[in-house]
Formats: sequence, C-alpha cells, structure tokens
Amino acid sequence: MSGYHQFCGLAVALDVIGDRWNLLIVRELLIEPRRFRQLRESLPGIASNLLTARLRTMEEAGIVSRADEAGKKAVVYSLTPRGAQLREPVFALIRWGAGFMVNGPRDGDTVRGEWVGLAAEALLPPGPQMRASATVDENSGRVRVELGAESAEGRAVLDGPPAAVLGALAGALPIAALAQRGGSIDDPHDLFGRARSGILS
Repeated sequence: MSGYHQFCGLAVALDVIGDRWNLLIVRELLIEPRRFRQLRESLPGIASNLLTARLRTMEEAGIVSRADEAGKKAVVYSLTPRGAQLREPVFALIRWGAGFMVNGPRDGDTVRGEWVGLAAEALLPPGPQMRASATVDENSGRVRVELGAESAEGRAVLDGPPAAVLGALAGALPIAALAQRGGSIDDPHDLFGRARSGILS
C-alpha cells in the first residue's frame, strides 16, 4: 500500500485526499452533487479513467457516495458527512491561495462562476451565513458576485475583473479602490461593509 507511513494527522489526511485532482473533485461536490459527466465538464484536463479511479478511491475512503438519480439512469456523486467536513479545510486553502491570484487569471486559465462563488463564501469574514452566487461573462471575463444574508435585507453586487473582485472579497483591496481596477459595487444597504465589520444582524 502506498502512502507516507507516518503517524501524523496531516500525513494520514494526505494519504486519503492528497492525490492530484481529489480536492478539486471535493470542491465540485461542495458546490452541489454531480453526475459523472458534470464532474468531467467542470474539471478540464482530467481523463475519464482517472476521474473514475479517484471517485472509487474516495468512495472506499468514505468521503464520496454514489446513488442512482431518481427516475433516471444516472449516478449522482455527493459528499458523505465525513467528506463534507472538508469544507473548512478547502475554504482555508482558498483563502491562502487568494494571495497568489492578485494578477488575475493566467493565459489558458478557466474561470467559472461557481468557483468564484465558492471563493466568495470562503473569503467573507466569519459570522452570519452569507450566501454568494457568481457568474462569469465569457466574452469579457468579468465576474459578478451577488451577496445576501438571511438575517439582513438587501443584497450587494460586486462586478469586475476576477482579481479585483476576489481582492475586495478577501479584504486585500479596499472597496474604494475597486473602481480603479475596473470594478464596481452596488450595495445600497452596506451589506458588504457591515459583514466586513462583523456588525451584520
């Protein structure tokens, strides 16, 4: 059996989840359960046989489960309760990785609204649950992130180049500087500002 053979929580975790593509598969299933075809489409570059092998390994480890989709001849993959515990470690890695994204997407990088939306959730400060959704304009490459909270009225919309929007969400770019980077914010109720200040109620 391959592995690090170290009695260490990090080494054991990497034995289970550290193979290439595994955490990106987890990312996709954190967004929502997916069929195999949907996973292939959302993971550019992964071969079908490799995706099959990764899903099988994670299923055996109790991280991913598969079930027949009701009324259809399709299998849907989702995270088990144990797999869902990876949300915060994945969010921590997103927050850590955001610092390497200040120059925006590189040539050839795929940008998906779902990924930006997940990053938005990860980058928002802890506190009341904020909902985030994002879309990407395929022609311009601009992203639009909509934020809202169950505990507050209104919504906030950030729009602009991916690096500028993610920088604002991470707190690395002041909101006042968003326009200088080609972005904008529509936040009539100061929802985003109050979330940043920890006074959202």
